[in-house]
Amino acid sequence: MSHPAPDAAQATRRGAPTLARNAALGITQIILWGGSFFLIAVVADPIVQSTGWPQAIVVGALSLAILISGLLSPWVGRMIRRHGGRPVLIAGTLTMAGGLVLMGVAPNLPVFLLAWTVMGLGMAGALYDPLFAAIGQAYGSAARGAMTQIAIASGFAVTLCWPATSAMVAQIGWRGACFTYAALSVAVVAPLFAWALPRQARAEPVPAVAAATLALPTAPARLPGERVLAVTFTTAAVLMTAVSVQLLLLLQAQGIAAGTAVALSALIGPSQVGARILELAFGRGAHPIWALLVSSGSVALGLLLLAVAPGLAWLAIILYGAGNGMRTVVRGTLPLALYGQQDYAAVMGRLARLPLFGQAATPVACGALSDWLGLDALLDIMLGIAALNLTLSLIVARRTLSERPT
Repeated sequence: MSHPAPDAAQATRRGAPTLARNAALGITQIILWGGSFFLIAVVADPIVQSTGWPQAIVVGALSLAILISGLLSPWVGRMIRRHGGRPVLIAGTLTMAGGLVLMGVAPNLPVFLLAWTVMGLGMAGALYDPLFAAIGQAYGSAARGAMTQIAIASGFAVTLCWPATSAMVAQIGWRGACFTYAALSVAVVAPLFAWALPRQARAEPVPAVAAATLALPTAPARLPGERVLAVTFTTAAVLMTAVSVQLLLLLQAQGIAAGTAVALSALIGPSQVGARILELAFGRGAHPIWALLVSSGSVALGLLLLAVAPGLAWLAIILYGAGNGMRTVVRGTLPLALYGQQDYAAVMGRLARLPLFGQAATPVACGALSDWLGLDALLDIMLGIAALNLTLSLIVARRTLSERPT
């Protein structure tokens, strides 16, 4: 059902992924996510207080960046396929640094929004999706362990970045924090990408048997089953974003005190990393479709527990965190198993677009739904999306397992 990828010996001959390189790539993601997705949650209030700009627009700037990133993701995938990952990810990093500098000097709201537009251009070429596309194209089947190790190394990004950003804002202000992340991107992230990523992938020839794929034996570059897979990834991304935005409020709506809600939310990071470690230790021999099912089922069960058994909120958050941690790995490993190395970068670019659109719309939609219908109704809607995600995952699994060559 998948294109055979180069074996470990072939990967080694052109520089196989190593623990040191994977740890370095994990560090790049901690810094880049801290200076993009996780930045606005900390700096929004200081920005509003110091400038008087509307908070909704300040917070919504992240949605603008995600939207730009989604529009560009297919093009980025094609560039990685054509030129390799190293130049694309370095260019994305430097573009993000430019956006952070522009944000730090922004004298007015239009320039601030322009800065986030530039950030979106960079995010399209430097975060998880392009990174996974780059190493999947470069290493083939050897990339699965690398993706998991990178996800493990970067799993505590929120735990590390939010306190660090808060400390920077307290010491040097929100503009200084932007400049600091820009400097780290140039001085740390770009050199790490230059060292840890191969200069150019050397694609392996694709045997004729590789025509067996997700749906029909058509051209491997674009397959009917790709749309179902994209919607599956999108529902998972929407849930992740909704939980990130609304978790504290949802816990308090279930009668949990604010301080306890904050403490419970801290369980997400360790749960994510724990699931990724288990995947690395025990999942290598299994098809990634099983990880997709575990991820979808764990997230759905966690949200169900939160809705019907608030006293087990700790278990609900552990289940959600584990499922979400597995999701990060699955979105890289499953397309590689289904499509193979040759078309992987282009496929990853296409598959990233719809989830990013969903992530861009989710904060606004959650805010509107919670205002109109209340938090209990919002949780019910999230449960419905989780059920849809699980159903779609089962459809993808059925197609995958029934059409695998025997």
